[in-house]
Amino acid sequence: QVQLVESGGGLVQAGGSLRLSCAASASIFSINAMGWYRQAPGKQRELVAAIISGSSTNYADSVKGRFTISADNFKNTVHLQMNSLKPEDTAVYYCHARKIVALNEYDYWGQGTQVTVSS
Repeated sequence: QVQLVESGGGLVQAGGSLRLSCAASASIFSINAMGWYRQAPGKQRELVAAIISGSSTNYADSVKGRFTISADNFKNTVHLQMNSLKPEDTAVYYCHARKIVALNEYDYWGQGTQVTVSS
């Protein structure tokens, strides 16, 4: 079982920055993939960014060049630095972790943190 605690959401003007953090209850060395999803009202949850196997990163096309995901292995924390925010980035952001054990996938989610970008 992995518990995820998010922090860092809030209200910001377009063009501004926010940094989200997600602290895991387990060592992130034991987690195969960790990242952020978001869900805007009336839309499906979508992947924003992820770190896979502790090194490679994956970003949604809509955030490439603006968002950066990074991991602090000693603090078992993943950060999402969001720059040049746009109103369309407004959503609830969820931290996600996936562990693969004996070919079984286990998904864990944080409680979500609201990000609101005003125009």
